[in-house]
Amino acid sequence: MTARSRFHNPVDVHFGPGALDALPELVGHRRAVLVTMPEARALGMTGRIEALLGQRLAGVIDQVSPNPDVRELAPMYGDFWRRYGQCEVIVALGGGSALDTAKLLMVAGDDDRFATLVDALDAGGTFRPTRIKRLITIPTTAGTGSEVTPWATLWDRHVKRKKYSLHLPQTWPEAAIVDPALTRSLPRSITLQSGLDALSHALEAIWNVNANPVSDTFAVTAARDMMRVLPGLMTSLDDMTLRSQAALAALQAGMAFSNTKTALAHSISYDMTIRHGLPHGIACSFTLPAVMRLAIGRRADRDAVLAQVFDGDIAGAPDKLTAFLNGLGVATEFSAYGVSEPESTAMIAAALDGPRGRNFIGAAA
Repeated sequence: MTARSRFHNPVDVHFGPGALDALPELVGHRRAVLVTMPEARALGMTGRIEALLGQRLAGVIDQVSPNPDVRELAPMYGDFWRRYGQCEVIVALGGGSALDTAKLLMVAGDDDRFATLVDALDAGGTFRPTRIKRLITIPTTAGTGSEVTPWATLWDRHVKRKKYSLHLPQTWPEAAIVDPALTRSLPRSITLQSGLDALSHALEAIWNVNANPVSDTFAVTAARDMMRVLPGLMTSLDDMTLRSQAALAALQAGMAFSNTKTALAHSISYDMTIRHGLPHGIACSFTLPAVMRLAIGRRADRDAVLAQVFDGDIAGAPDKLTAFLNGLGVATEFSAYGVSEPESTAMIAAALDGPRGRNFIGAAA
């Protein structure tokens, strides 16, 4: 008998080619601010949002940088609340960094100081916002999943050299627009990194203490589809059928981990990014075969779900996943990224003890 479980996701999702046209209806009569990356203007995306929203668009913040950092966000945060305090909606357009930045901007205390939010995260407490914007997310990569989750990643690369995660009931997006046409301009490297990030989301949702039958359904479909689609997409970047399939797989992976959170591979990835400069999609995926070997045999029910991704071959799954990653040019050994065996051992031990690592079934005892 299946145990009782709960699945919750309040995001209104609009998916498919042309879905961006739903934006004016979603914004309604409210005033909005666009948060996006600098290249959105040259790609024609900023102009498209301006045309769709017209006078309802109060301004554009387009200086989002990869992996939002405390030092960069502090002045942006203060300026945002001074200039756009009366606007009701943030429209976030871009990859995970743009969506994370928007989530960090959308909540404020009485003093409008970013340091107040950061201090709460650093102390391990909960930030209690007194003012909140609504959020509409528009991903331009097929991988982040952030469009349907309440989590935002914040980095302190210069002082404390650590990663924070903001997650509040108020930071769930109101709506998400997933238009595969927006991913067409992505270069091969970002397409690969995004797809592997989504694959990691899906697998991490399976070997997870918070997994449930609904998240499993999303996760299995997402993992199978991304592993089927990504190799072909790497050789046919303009294929919109493959782009659409990858975008749907990434969305499904986001739906899965929106309820489970990520686990050990992501926990390891943060050190690999902050200390070794490894792009997030590679950092969270190159350890997947090793983590899978740790997961197999821990729980029969998780093995059964994982086997669905690999056509029932649970024993051969780690080798199949290794071959898949190697075929995409991704090495699966720490040494390939300049990490010694003692450092990798210490990194894994620290990751298992972290909040994401404790979601891993192998750390549940």
